[in-house]
Amino acid sequence: MLTAALAAALLQTAPAATPDLSWIAGYWLDCSNGREVSETWSDPRGGLSVGHAMTVENGRVSFEVSHIRRTPQGFAYVAQPGGVPPTVFVVAETGPMRAVFANAENDFPTRVIYERDGDALTARIEGEIGGQARSMEWNFTAAPLNTRCPA
Repeated sequence: MLTAALAAALLQTAPAATPDLSWIAGYWLDCSNGREVSETWSDPRGGLSVGHAMTVENGRVSFEVSHIRRTPQGFAYVAQPGGVPPTVFVVAETGPMRAVFANAENDFPTRVIYERDGDALTARIEGEIGGQARSMEWNFTAAPLNTRCPA
């Protein structure tokens, strides 16, 4: 009886397993809608994947640095668009080639979703703005490092 109670207590306090997100690693390029968006992710090392994204659109450039790792809130995607203070999105769902991260307290987005299908990676953000459901999506293709969109 004591052994079962002890095992149950250990299961409740043991940290959740680190999801395998190695499928996100690589250099990804989206050349749609007159913009060039590249996103680069390291392979996971010691439970950490590091990413950065750059968008070039209408002569303007923006960037985001991010990482995926265990945080005090749990395993999470941590985003810093434009270098602002980090926002943590805790893993809500994972599958073989899908990960959903959520932060209901963030203004927008409240969800960050990555899905991979072969050489295609979809990144999507979702939430509400002014009470209206909103989303943005990027459709990336695997490419050699630093590939640019055709001029």
